[in-house]
Amino acid sequence: MTVHLMRIGAPGAEKPVVRVDDTHYIDVSDVTPDFDERFFAQGGAALLAGRVAEGDVREFAGERIGAPIARPHQILCIGLNYSDHAAETGQAVPDEPILFTKSPNTLVGPYDDVRIPRGSTKTDWEVELGIVIGKRTSYLDSVEEAKDAIAGYCVVNDVSERAFQMERGGQWSKGKSAETFNPAGPWLVTPDEIPDVRDLGMWLDVNGTRRQTGTTKTMVFDPYFIVHHLSQFMVLEPGDLINTGTPPGVGMGFDPQIWLQPGDVMELGIDGLGRQRQQVLGPR
Repeated sequence: MTVHLMRIGAPGAEKPVVRVDDTHYIDVSDVTPDFDERFFAQGGAALLAGRVAEGDVREFAGERIGAPIARPHQILCIGLNYSDHAAETGQAVPDEPILFTKSPNTLVGPYDDVRIPRGSTKTDWEVELGIVIGKRTSYLDSVEEAKDAIAGYCVVNDVSERAFQMERGGQWSKGKSAETFNPAGPWLVTPDEIPDVRDLGMWLDVNGTRRQTGTTKTMVFDPYFIVHHLSQFMVLEPGDLINTGTPPGVGMGFDPQIWLQPGDVMELGIDGLGRQRQQVLGPR
């Protein structure tokens, strides 16, 4: 079943809806209280067929758009996963996926503000394809099997603080896990709606200037490979989010380097998955 899943309402009080078009939606909160682990484990979008067929269409009325999924068990991230991005950072294309984690409480909506963390000097942007897991998954036997484990795809901005990530020792997670550092959405698209997830254009602008232009064609490890690979090391739970890496054009890759400043505006999108817009705030 082809649907666009969205969550609308105030932070912590979002209700699940199915997007009909830019101005209309169907409220499905009587079918599921949220797009969370239980929803995906019980069948995900297939549960909504009856409710959508009834067609009780409502009009958007300026509600805040939240992330398209509830806070997941884990946000897993793949580093240096675009050959052209690895080149701009001066690092070798990895032989195996580089895995790091991002705190799940970084998840915010696609139009929410992004806040520069205290002590930051090098906050950066990353447009990414997000994978949402559809069922409990471990030890997949083949890459082909991974297709059945994916509930859908969404746009993610994997906001990063490069000094925290690269210059402060330890693992990358420190530079990835500040509050507001994972805008997601505006919607989750079921896989059947995407003809080829390995051929999606993606872009990101800062203050109206195009900074990132890429395509999932240059992914080193595609979404199916990633899900199969991760399943060999951990149990993936329904609703888990995987950020799959970014194309070239991050601030770190420019000479001189470019870092986000309070008042900046990021706009980004991926073909068929919608677009985001965030204003950058200073530290609290």
